[in-house]
Formats: sequence, structure tokens, C-alpha cells
Amino acid sequence: MGTFIGHVYPGLFLFLYGLYQAIVVSKAVIFNDSLLYPLCPTRNKGRWARMWNISYGGLLKMVAGSLLIAYEISCIKGGLILMNRELPPRFMYPKEWQHLTMFTLLALNGCVDFVSRNVLPQRCVVLEKGTLVLSFYELLLLMVSHVKDSEGVELQVHSLLVLVVFLLMLVLTAELWAPDMSQLWVMETFLFLMMGSWLMQAGFILFRPVSGYPWQDDDMSDIMFITTFFCWHLMINGSCLLGIHGVSFFWHRCYSPRLKLMTSKEAPYHTSTPGPFYKLLQEAEQSEKDDQALLLSQSSP
Repeated sequence: MGTFIGHVYPGLFLFLYGLYQAIVVSKAVIFNDSLLYPLCPTRNKGRWARMWNISYGGLLKMVAGSLLIAYEISCIKGGLILMNRELPPRFMYPKEWQHLTMFTLLALNGCVDFVSRNVLPQRCVVLEKGTLVLSFYELLLLMVSHVKDSEGVELQVHSLLVLVVFLLMLVLTAELWAPDMSQLWVMETFLFLMMGSWLMQAGFILFRPVSGYPWQDDDMSDIMFITTFFCWHLMINGSCLLGIHGVSFFWHRCYSPRLKLMTSKEAPYHTSTPGPFYKLLQEAEQSEKDDQALLLSQSSP
């Protein structure tokens, strides 16, 4: 991960995941729907219902984690070894092993999501949230020790990333007690966008500066502008989140009459098959009509 691609690819995955979650959260807020158990559209009740219910988020985490693990191992010439053969032996590639642990946590979290939603007889939300929170606790520990030997520009970049991870860990911990609270989901989505965009920005700052010249560790203006760029990311990601919600609101507002009409046509309680309660109502109405007809016939001369 200590390369340009090693920063940009994980950041791109986190940013795209944040965009997807922003769309899901916006739809749930607009329709006042549950974020954990959203209502499935009626078109998904046919032959392909099982395909629609697959946890694609879990599969994406597993695939992304596995690819990043393979990339991290391939970047080490001679293979990724744990200890050398010298006396006394010493641990080798400490940062690379930390990267490998981070990617393994991502893949394992995807496995838990997939098993909970598609293998277990009943979805276990506590298991999914608990695994995600535990992964971010471990990620925070790894990130804190990851910047021990950093200084200057690299230290400032990673310190701001540690701040985002810490805030995300707090939000995910709060979701253990309120897993369906929309405010927490909005904050989680915003922090995922921040984590992804800032990780991509870190790749450009540390490895491919836009100016073509490396950032200077002893230049205070470079250190200050890193914080300024971070604040710009806060504003841009906040505007992106508001824009997605606004577009989703107008989209569903324009198409909601058509969706309501389709729902009314396909809703199970609008079918033509009469149930027992419906038959009782018909019999009651028919008896009332017979009584009225009998009274009118008796009162007529």
C-alpha cells in the first residue's frame, strides 16, 4: 500500500461505497423506510428473487479485499516473509504486514455480511455491526502505530486520516444501540466519503504531486495547506451528499405517482381473490339490503 496505486485503489473503493450508501440512505429517508430491512419491490418476487436478495455489498468487500491482498503480496520482491534468518532474527516488512491485516479485515467483514444475509436462516444485524465495529477498532490501532516513524507531510496526511477513522469508529459504535437511526447512517456515509477521497488525495500528495515537485517536510506552508485541502474535502463531500439527496428527492417525487400506481396494481391486498373477511362483509351488506327491502315492502300499502 506504500505506493500510489496502493492509496488510490482502496480510496476509490471506499468512495464508491460511500456514494452507493448515500443513494440507499437518501431513498430510505425520503420514503421513511427502514435502513436495515428495506421494502423489496414487487418485481423481485418472481424467479429471480434469490438473485436480488444476494448481499452484493458483502461480495464486493470480499473481492476488493482479496485483490488488495494479492496486490500487496505482489509488490514485495522475493515474497512477503515474516522474519529473516539472521541471528537474532528480526521482523520484516512491518508496514506491509499492517496493510495485509487491513485488507484481511475488509475481506472477513464481507464474508460475515454475506453469511448473515444469505446463509443463516435469519439475518443477524448484531453480528454484522459488531464485526464492522471490531474491524474499525483494529484499523484504528494499526493506523496509530502506522505513523510512528512518519514525519512532516506524511505525518500530517495520516494524522487527518486517523481522525476520520476515529470518528467513524464512534459512529459505528453508536449504531450498535441504534442500528436503524437515519442520522447515524448519514454521518457514517459522510465519513466513508471522507475516508475514500482523502486516501486518494494522500496518494497524490505523497507519490504524484500535481506540481511535479515533492512536498517539503520542513516547509510550514506545505503542512498548513494539507489541513486546508482536508477542509476542502469536508465541504466537497458534504455538498456531494446534499446533492445526492436533492437529486434523489426530485427523482422520486417525479416518479412517485407512477410507482404508487404500479404498487396499487400489484399489491397483494388489491387482488381479486376474496378472503374470509371480505366474504363476511359481502354477506353483511347483502343482509342489510334484504332487511331494508323487507321494511319497504311492509310499509307500502
